[in-house]
Amino acid sequence: MTTSRPARPYGPVRPYGAVRRRLLRPAVVALLCAAGPALVAAPGTAYAAGEDIQQRQWGLKSINAPDAWKTTKGEGVTVAVLDTGVDAGHPDLSGSVLEGKDVVGFGAGRGDSSWARHGTAMAGLIAGHGHGEDRKKGVIGVAPEAKILPVRVLLEDGDPQRAKARKSRGGALAEGIRWAADNGADVINLSLGDDSGSAHPEAREDEAVRYALRKGAVVVASAGNGGEDGDHVSYPAAYPGVIAATAVDRHDARASFSTRRWYATVGAPGKDVIISEPDRRYYEGWGTSAAAAFVSGAVALVRAAHPDLKPAQIKELISDTARNTPEGGRSDALGTGIVDPAAAIEMGASVTSSKHESGPQPYRKRYFGSGPDSDDGGTGWLAPVAGVCGVLLIGAALALLRGLRLRVRDRLRFR
Repeated sequence: MTTSRPARPYGPVRPYGAVRRRLLRPAVVALLCAAGPALVAAPGTAYAAGEDIQQRQWGLKSINAPDAWKTTKGEGVTVAVLDTGVDAGHPDLSGSVLEGKDVVGFGAGRGDSSWARHGTAMAGLIAGHGHGEDRKKGVIGVAPEAKILPVRVLLEDGDPQRAKARKSRGGALAEGIRWAADNGADVINLSLGDDSGSAHPEAREDEAVRYALRKGAVVVASAGNGGEDGDHVSYPAAYPGVIAATAVDRHDARASFSTRRWYATVGAPGKDVIISEPDRRYYEGWGTSAAAAFVSGAVALVRAAHPDLKPAQIKELISDTARNTPEGGRSDALGTGIVDPAAAIEMGASVTSSKHESGPQPYRKRYFGSGPDSDDGGTGWLAPVAGVCGVLLIGAALALLRGLRLRVRDRLRFR
């Protein structure tokens, strides 16, 4: 699958994915692509109805999603997918896609080969619910009961109007982030970025991210696919407050293409993962795009279980509970390890409790009597000792003052 590279004035913003194609038993292997010509699956080589697809979804077990589902599947949470658009009619997403916004305003439409491919793939990884009898066909997302809020900020790579978007819609990403934050997004997924040699912070995007965080939305972004091409810093992943996702394979090893940088938060599946497309076929692809989608799904589960947590608390929780933590506590390749929403949900209960207890607490009646019970290992003697010390200090001060007055009086007497 190929997608667009709409650009800012200084460089391209693009989905992070693959540009290759190979054959897998018996389905076509495609991509979460960033560049190159559109790929068209040969008839009959991909599963039209998605049989046996869920058995191929190794990523769900890798992040312990089934354990997290014992608590929640993401109901009540809205994940904004800022991408190339989402096919709301896809059977794996039917009923889960809210009315969104097209920030770009032009480009390919439904039925065109270069429409909503990357965005639909990301939405499926986040909140796909399968289809058919007992939903045994198609893709299951990390948070299958979450809602998707589609925000089109990119054009697919094969879109004929891609060049026009580069020139006229350089601020689409910042505008899309703000719109998502204002329209109910609990999580904002950014499976895109600029990791070109000229990439640098852009004030509009930085402020848009900060705005979303202040509004309570957790922002997740791809770390970048520059691991084999210089590990350039990628934006928006490097903006403060963003959860940056790096990619791992089915053996929990860093994918060679995954960017290694200081901003890495956690790793997630990003190589040989099953994706869905508007053509109703299923493909296998790679990219930190997919890793970000997995992390956004994990965040949606945590947010559903603990809706009172703030974005900074969720980022810390996701980071602290990651599994397979690198030696020393973190690395630029994997952050603090591989995201584990089940562990984050479990630890989140204590974070929520601590949060509630951190504010002013009402006094118990005995606080107005003889004071609280001494149950702190014998520290009840501190108060009386402090009182005695205070009296002694006051006495010493008075004595010094009296002595000073006497000396002054004596000097005046002998003048």
